[in-house]
Amino acid sequence: MTKESSPFTPGNPVPVELFVGRSEQIRELIRYVKQTRSGRAENVFLAGDRGIGKSSLASFLRYYVSTQENMLGIHVFLGRVSTLEGMVRHIFEQILKEAKIQGGLEKVTSFFAKHIKEIGLFGISVSFSPQKAELEELVTKFPEAISHLLAQMAERKNGLFIVLDDINGLVEKPEFANWYKSFADEVATHYKSFPVFVILTGLPEKRDILSHIQPSLMRIFRVVGIEKLSDEEVRNFLRTAFEKTGIKVQTDAMDLMVRYSSGLPVLMHEIGDATFWGDEDGVVDVDDAARGVINAAEKVGQKYLDPKVYRAIRSESYRSILRKLGRILIGCHFKKKEVAAKLDDREKRVFDNFLNRMRKLGVIEPDVERGRGAYNFINEIYPLYITMESEKSQKKPAKQ
Repeated sequence: MTKESSPFTPGNPVPVELFVGRSEQIRELIRYVKQTRSGRAENVFLAGDRGIGKSSLASFLRYYVSTQENMLGIHVFLGRVSTLEGMVRHIFEQILKEAKIQGGLEKVTSFFAKHIKEIGLFGISVSFSPQKAELEELVTKFPEAISHLLAQMAERKNGLFIVLDDINGLVEKPEFANWYKSFADEVATHYKSFPVFVILTGLPEKRDILSHIQPSLMRIFRVVGIEKLSDEEVRNFLRTAFEKTGIKVQTDAMDLMVRYSSGLPVLMHEIGDATFWGDEDGVVDVDDAARGVINAAEKVGQKYLDPKVYRAIRSESYRSILRKLGRILIGCHFKKKEVAAKLDDREKRVFDNFLNRMRKLGVIEPDVERGRGAYNFINEIYPLYITMESEKSQKKPAKQ
């Protein structure tokens, strides 16, 4: 069976046509969009753990407002941006690029004409490159600049929709919290109509940092949290994605993929992708799914557990506990006393610290339903990878 491309996108937002779930959050966000169209500025903090699908939801909403609400929507990724000047430059550059793509917004592009640099072989893209002093002025006069832009596109668009994605680095800087508070306050007090919808996406703990740095800032945001997808939502996504390529999935194979996806979009994409490329006859059976899960566990472990656990943990006692944990794990749960019974005296002395470290690293969490001393891994893939690594450590190198 010849395959050209996978419908799965590990590490990237899901394509709009494959987006599933989040109906409650979408309804809530659309209510705020409607208010923005009437001239009311809205600020939303979209909070969720890593891999939960924040970017996919924001991307879907951007598509919705662009096609259904006639707003100019941009999605700005700020993972490597650490300054206000860098953030503002990225925002205006994305506005210019989107205006150029959509056409008919010549007034928008001409507004910053002297700062636009055509790039690409045929000038098919643009770069926003103001002087340092001008960029600093845009930071301080951001509401005014956006207001001018709104005026330029008022005849063609109903407002502006901005996603500021992956702000985890910026939020730890006091200047960002203070700048955003100033921006929101100026909009509220100086502009009768300001049809701009801003979404910040970040980890819940980053929202807490913002609140600590600037306590009054949180009253500005509508906080929308997203949790894991239900099994049925994962099933619908996987079914739709495989059907798109003409591949059939047997029921027991689907059940296995759903189980190990653990309601996390990042995992369902990794498992779906690994299974897609491993299937050879156009029918995914349970063996295909099992191989896909194992291959996905290897990739997920290398991407997430290796850097934040295996390479971060320097203590040999911690490493030996991790290896022993991998040998006794059955499923996603374990009890402290059962693991402690397998440890030597040196390992027992640091076991509590080990558990605290694993919790802080986002690998395990207390299992309140199973009682005191019980823990869950946050997904089914992590214990599988830990078990695989434990088995590798037991194997002796072949003799030369």
